[in-house]
Amino acid sequence: MTEQSFSSMRTAMVESQLRTSDVDDPRVIAVMARVPREDFLPAERRAMAYIDRAVPLSGGRALNPPLATGRLLKEAQVETGDKVLLIGAAMGYSATLLVELGAVVTAVEEDGGPEIAAPGATVVRGSLGAGAAAGAPYDVLFIDGAVQEVPAALVAQLAEGGRVVTGLVERGVTRLCSGRVVAGALGLSRLADIEMVVLPGFAAPERFTF
Repeated sequence: MTEQSFSSMRTAMVESQLRTSDVDDPRVIAVMARVPREDFLPAERRAMAYIDRAVPLSGGRALNPPLATGRLLKEAQVETGDKVLLIGAAMGYSATLLVELGAVVTAVEEDGGPEIAAPGATVVRGSLGAGAAAGAPYDVLFIDGAVQEVPAALVAQLAEGGRVVTGLVERGVTRLCSGRVVAGALGLSRLADIEMVVLPGFAAPERFTF
């Protein structure tokens, strides 16, 4: 496909997937209209860059649908200079968008996960649930996918008042959530049911019922 074809598809993504679905932050719209999403996919899947579904990557990972990325970015309310801990870097798309928004980004991806291209971001390989404590405290925790619960280890790496955006898996449904850390505790609000990639390694511990 030609660069012009990708540019046309990117415009269509913005107009038909983002603007029609509550992604109305001008900065988010501008950066997603500018950054070539196809550059963050394997060559054989570049033609799928702008479909409204998750795109498979290597190692069992996948790139979130554009709408999920746009909603997460909108709710994160990233300001220039914010320190962002990105969990689930995949091939670097969200990390690049956050850098373009002016954030100082530490992006975490599993050992053996996809190759990451995110100039300007610090890339850390290891357990997604462990985060990157060496760079704490962060202003924003950006979990680029859905988890069963947000680990205490990640919450502990946020500054007081730090913002969190994530997806939660609840009874098989993925939900967009946002919240803040107050007195060391995280409170999350459920915002919308939305298709999101489910990240590995975040299963909630089994709880006994009587």
